[in-house]
Amino acid sequence: MWQSDNLLRLCAAGALALTALLPQDTFAAATQKSSLAAKAAPKIEPESLQALEKMGAYLRTLTSFELKSDTTTDAVLDNGQKVKFAGTVDYKVRRPNGFLIATSDDRRVRQFYYDGKKFTIYSPRMGFYATVPAPPTIRELLKVVYEKYDVQLPLEDLFRWGLQNDRREDLDSGVVVGPAKIDGQDTDQYAFREGDIDWQIWIARGNKPLPLRAVLTTTSDAAMPEYTASLHWNTNATFSDDTFSFKPPAKAKPITIASE
Repeated sequence: MWQSDNLLRLCAAGALALTALLPQDTFAAATQKSSLAAKAAPKIEPESLQALEKMGAYLRTLTSFELKSDTTTDAVLDNGQKVKFAGTVDYKVRRPNGFLIATSDDRRVRQFYYDGKKFTIYSPRMGFYATVPAPPTIRELLKVVYEKYDVQLPLEDLFRWGLQNDRREDLDSGVVVGPAKIDGQDTDQYAFREGDIDWQIWIARGNKPLPLRAVLTTTSDAAMPEYTASLHWNTNATFSDDTFSFKPPAKAKPITIASE
């Protein structure tokens, strides 16, 4: 806030200096325009962006890790009532070219495999799977599966901060909420606005700034549905190559994934 506050003070001082030089109508129009511009300008506290950058830089140092997440997802019924579904998201990751992501909630179970050569989506309950060729790194894969197949993996934005495509330019505001404890661990809470999404993140203090909780709220819906994830990390996990290679069960059926 320091930079934005000082900018407003400088604008105010400049307006006062111009009062003696401008006709009254011109000055009124100029100050009104300045006021509208100030209201439209994004209000992002530098400390909030720095926290995301620090988190992203640390996450990129993790070459192998496991992340278990407990989630709750809101759905809005036809009558406008909001209901919640509990679920889990489990990540097994080995950079730069391997992951297994398993998602499960009250309505759907999905598994995502990537071994550096192929990307597979598998639905255990339905017995269907789809496999497509994949680029050689996780970073490239995230872009390809979203742009070509409209597949966005859960929590993937946590791993983008500090990179060129981290979407900071889309932020409308960012503030430091303050200290908080997550499962007894000291964290700092931050709140951001981005289009029709309000989101919060709790980042651990110290030399391991891991994200420990995230909340996303859809503000374009009157019911304000939310997605909440509580994150539990194992930063020393190791995996064999077989972890990331999909081996279809005997009765599983291949299908074709639709492309954009």
